[in-house]
Amino acid sequence: MYEATLRIESSAPFAAVTANTDAYLELYCSDHSDLLVVRGGDPDRMLERVREHVPVRDSLRGPEELVVITERCLQPVDVPTIERYLDETDSLLLPPIRYESGRKIGRVLALDPGNLAQLYADLSEEYDVTVEAKRELTSLQGSVPFVSLVDALPTLTARQREVLLAAHRNGYFEIPRGVTLEAIGDELGIGRRATEEHFRRAVNKLMDAFVEYL
Repeated sequence: MYEATLRIESSAPFAAVTANTDAYLELYCSDHSDLLVVRGGDPDRMLERVREHVPVRDSLRGPEELVVITERCLQPVDVPTIERYLDETDSLLLPPIRYESGRKIGRVLALDPGNLAQLYADLSEEYDVTVEAKRELTSLQGSVPFVSLVDALPTLTARQREVLLAAHRNGYFEIPRGVTLEAIGDELGIGRRATEEHFRRAVNKLMDAFVEYL
């Protein structure tokens, strides 16, 4: 099997939502409505942007993401509709479709690398297309298309998650490090040793869950 990631010029409403922002949007399409997951940017502002382009049925906002259910499926106006090129090239589109910086990003799977080349050629006749990545899949291990990130995530306690998110938010993982675990503990109102224990347990759980995919 062969996989290619294509970044495509798009006039879709979902692409417009992400234009001129640092946010990205993932689309899970059904026959009657769409589920959108928006990460990055301010959740309230991003919801406003979604409403400007897409009829919204319901939404759920969290500190790290925005989940939106649309009133109807918008695939007919999701230009370019990659799906219409798939049958001719015997290819599969791997969900979710991603939108970032005003462009559409699709991950496509094919049994023959020539089919991916033909798909790129067909799309390039009408749209500005960039191949971001391509590879041959030789096993399932470490192959993202066959692994659900939600299924792979370990269960963290509320405090472990709180400490880990505070560390990321305050630059603990940056180079040079932007904060100490002691300062994170002060922010959360817990001691340094407890903060370090929650942090290390959370990191260990994440590493145990993902190390086989690295």
